[in-house]
Amino acid sequence: MRRGVRDTYYQPRALEKHADSILALASVFWSISYYSSPFAFFYLYRKGYLSLSKVVPFSHYAGTLLLLLAGVACLRGIGRWTNPQYRQFITILEATHRNQSSENKRQLANYNFDFRSWPINFHWEEPSSRKESRGGPSRHGVALLRPEPLHRGTADTLLNRVKKLPCQITSYLVAHTLGRRMLYPGSVYLLQKALMPVLLQGQARLVEECNGRRAKLLACDGNEIDTMFVDRRGTAEPQGQKLVICCEGNAGFYEVGCVSTPLEAGYSVLGWNHPGFAGSTGVPFPQNEANAMDVVVQFAIHRLGFQPQDIIIYAWSIGGFTATWAAMSYPDISAVILDASFDDLVPLALKVMPDSWRGLVTRTVRQHLNLNNAEQLCRYQGPVLLIRRTKDEIITTTVPEDIMSNRGNDLLLKLLQHRYPRVMAEEGLQVVRQWLEASSQLEEASIYSRWEVEEDWCLSVLRSYQAEHGPDFPWSVGEDMSADGRQQLALFLARKHLHNFEATHCTPLPAQNFQIPWHL
Repeated sequence: MRRGVRDTYYQPRALEKHADSILALASVFWSISYYSSPFAFFYLYRKGYLSLSKVVPFSHYAGTLLLLLAGVACLRGIGRWTNPQYRQFITILEATHRNQSSENKRQLANYNFDFRSWPINFHWEEPSSRKESRGGPSRHGVALLRPEPLHRGTADTLLNRVKKLPCQITSYLVAHTLGRRMLYPGSVYLLQKALMPVLLQGQARLVEECNGRRAKLLACDGNEIDTMFVDRRGTAEPQGQKLVICCEGNAGFYEVGCVSTPLEAGYSVLGWNHPGFAGSTGVPFPQNEANAMDVVVQFAIHRLGFQPQDIIIYAWSIGGFTATWAAMSYPDISAVILDASFDDLVPLALKVMPDSWRGLVTRTVRQHLNLNNAEQLCRYQGPVLLIRRTKDEIITTTVPEDIMSNRGNDLLLKLLQHRYPRVMAEEGLQVVRQWLEASSQLEEASIYSRWEVEEDWCLSVLRSYQAEHGPDFPWSVGEDMSADGRQQLALFLARKHLHNFEATHCTPLPAQNFQIPWHL
């Protein structure tokens, strides 16, 4: 599809069109076969079809089919080469690969094509000051917080390691097969194939209506990350000077995801797709996710020209992991907004799996899928806003109506207990829990007014402490305060750090609900 002229599309000729349809159908069948292969293997084994006498003829049929598909691919190539419009595109693409001049990139931006052929626009090693300033990531990946090893009491002998080996192998297999696909369904090829028309439409809208610029970033693990940047710095709106980096959910894509909220609010926006989603390569394990987020932030700073103080991280749902990692790793970032996110993956994983699998699920998550959002967020010193969906059906551990089972509550409590441990002692913790039980604005306001919170007094206490002791958390404010004072302060802080949104998990956040986090 050409983008330079609106509504002008590439028209394949008959040979290319039919050959492409056959190859697309073969790709779908291959994907279905891949995901159903364990069941098919078990069925064939039970029926005795895996004997040598049966496998050899089958391999002949498979070889013949592969040769036919190779012939179809050649026919498609001939069809493309005889099309002047396609030859013109290939000429521009090859010229851009040789020389990424502004003119070549401008001409290439007129086309939408397989992102695997898109030239790399930014390399993770490109910033020359990385190693001097913050050590920089290695090819093994950026630094992650690892779970602390359990107390053993005895030395980890060879015998103990051998005993644990079957459990470790099982956890690895579960994580790399069922677990990863359940956690990130957007990485499943069949789902992406079904969503492709919608994704292409969303991508075209971002480019044509918002003047978005697509770019391919190379992360330190070799994964290629698909990004879209909308620059609002040239507008009259002051929020256009701020960049919002959006982190999508487990089935979200920047083409149709949460980028629409800050865009409608007038901000500059940088969206990106998880590894294995749409144009991004790789698989979405925590290490790869953090590697991708690192190169996205570096791209924003060193190529797009935004200072960390002008960058806001906005995440929806599971995107909270990469958002909190960025906040922990880039402490000068302006603010973090987490919408419908959670504190830790383990309780949510246990919710959807049988109780008899508790040990396996916990071990698998901790070793391979450890999304420790709260732990990472507590390493960040800047402003934070949590948005809790009062009818959330995904991050509650019981039923959507049970708002106290929403893991966003635990994320708030862990953050406040880390930053204000004296305030969040018994009395403060108790009153915040009561406030969190409110499922509507009316109930929330009723509880808040019942405790007669004096906001001016709370602000003066916090500002006085900050002026005397500095801004770094944790604070010991509330140490010599009455129980009533701690309760008022706890409620005040909770209300500043968490806003309710009366909606389900997947309802788009309105632009008016996108607010910069509170800070002194």
